Amino acid sequence: MVASTFSTLQDNSAHGEDNLLTRDLGNGDFLDVVMDGVTGHGGAEASRELAEALAESNADTIEEIAATVNDVNNEFFGVGGGRFLLTTVSVALYRGGRLHVAAAGDSPIIHVTPDSHDRLCGRLGGFLHVGVARAVGAAGTLGEMVRRDINIEPGARIVLATDGVTDNMDAAELAEIVRSAATPEEATGRIEEIIAGRLVEGRVPEKLGVRFRYDDRTAIVRFFD
Repeated sequence: MVASTFSTLQDNSAHGEDNLLTRDLGNGDFLDVVMDGVTGHGGAEASRELAEALAESNADTIEEIAATVNDVNNEFFGVGGGRFLLTTVSVALYRGGRLHVAAAGDSPIIHVTPDSHDRLCGRLGGFLHVGVARAVGAAGTLGEMVRRDINIEPGARIVLATDGVTDNMDAAELAEIVRSAATPEEATGRIEEIIAGRLVEGRVPEKLGVRFRYDDRTAIVRFFD
């Protein structure tokens, strides 16, 4: 069993549509979730209701969590018909030394080690296209969520983020910030500092498209001891 500590970052001043959830499941196990509501499609309500459903659920396996997300998807589609109540969701469930990832939509989870990084789900850069990203609420049947299961070693770190972070900072830069930080709080502080600076300048590195993309930004950074 590997113990962990975490820090969160959230700035919902752009649209008010991001959400996050962390649950301590005991014995070092945890559930971390980020959600990015789709702008103009009831995203704030969708991300909030999904976060509440996951917080109130007794689900403690990735299959049960996926079932909860699927139930919420059915409710959203029944009300919004695929045009309203849309949100991404990316889930990291840690149980007994293994990290279980499930995702619908494009919000990435990145696994950072001392010498590499791996995107476990989602994508970095570019705008969300609801049909491609398979957001919760976009279809009557959610289908299979993206799934990954990995072992976690001491010294590993993970980042869950929404595109207000990842559209303005590429994976290698984000991973290096997390890798070089002494604490999760230092990592989230540095991420916020860099993105806030780029917001003032209105620019990002050329490889990201030059123009800053103003959006809600949310991240959970977790260090494994």
